[in-house]
Amino acid sequence: MNAYGAQSHGGQPVRPGMTVPLPGHLHTHREKLIELADMGYTDIWSAEADGADAFTPLAMAAAWEPRLRLGTAIVPAYTRSPACFAQSVATLADAAPGRFAIGVGSSSNVIVQKWNGIPFVEPYKKVRDVVRFLNDALSGEKVAHTYDTFTVDGFRLGIRPEVKPAILVAALREGMLKLAAREADGAIINWLSPEDVRTVAQVVHSAAAGVPKEIVARIFVCPSTNTEVVRAAARFAIAAYMNVPVYADFHRWLGRGDAFEGMWENWKAGDRKAALAAIPDEVVDQLIVHGSPEYCRDRIRQYFDNGVTTSSLAIMPFDPELNYWDAVRSLSPSAHK
Repeated sequence: MNAYGAQSHGGQPVRPGMTVPLPGHLHTHREKLIELADMGYTDIWSAEADGADAFTPLAMAAAWEPRLRLGTAIVPAYTRSPACFAQSVATLADAAPGRFAIGVGSSSNVIVQKWNGIPFVEPYKKVRDVVRFLNDALSGEKVAHTYDTFTVDGFRLGIRPEVKPAILVAALREGMLKLAAREADGAIINWLSPEDVRTVAQVVHSAAAGVPKEIVARIFVCPSTNTEVVRAAARFAIAAYMNVPVYADFHRWLGRGDAFEGMWENWKAGDRKAALAAIPDEVVDQLIVHGSPEYCRDRIRQYFDNGVTTSSLAIMPFDPELNYWDAVRSLSPSAHK
């Protein structure tokens, strides 16, 4: 037993984490990061979409709070050139030896192609090639290799971290999950229920052939009993993701095709109001942890019990009366005790 009374899996420790950056300007976060560690949170996990980059908040935390493990969930495989990617990873690994994990993923056509102007093609191969290149580059040897999606000719990292960082792959369906198990140190998952974790974890463990793998889950939480307000706001977030092709395919694979069909049809027809209304309450309740803090902590524990080893809680402001830091405290491992 560990945080939330959760069970550990396959020798992997239970690691309760939080999504960063935290609210407010980055330069104001030092005391809050210290408070996270005091409350029993072990990890912080950054994201990279339209806000802060993935590395800077972690670099600041590396200096401010040495108790926290640092991870990216995730850095898109497309948006940095290979050498630049390796330099960023090696630099943070050197700044925080033994407590940095690099999470790599395909991201989505919206972020990669629409926002960054980079063709979103062959995402599986791109992620696989970046993982392979990072492993090659972090060996310290000169890399002269043609991967399927890019070529690196004669690059050698000029910085050699004392401890090689763990490399994790953001994965939805079987192909990426198996890649995470076979060629990386684990998988990063999100937008799924605790029950869905069983399906995902089984794929990872089967492909890992007995080698322990970390499974990091971003879990969307709103500890509020204002149920209808939370559900109404959550529908906007769910629709924003589930109409992205990679997430739509993921939920078809999980068996939610029928549940989302009404939303997809209305969204394609341009009727956003009808699309939101078509998302069933039970789907909202599966994908968003909400309710009393006690209920939310129990629901988070179920993610761990079903195969997650590391959480990255994302506190969602679906209830305008919710105070962010009250929510963080109410969900913390110390609140469980």
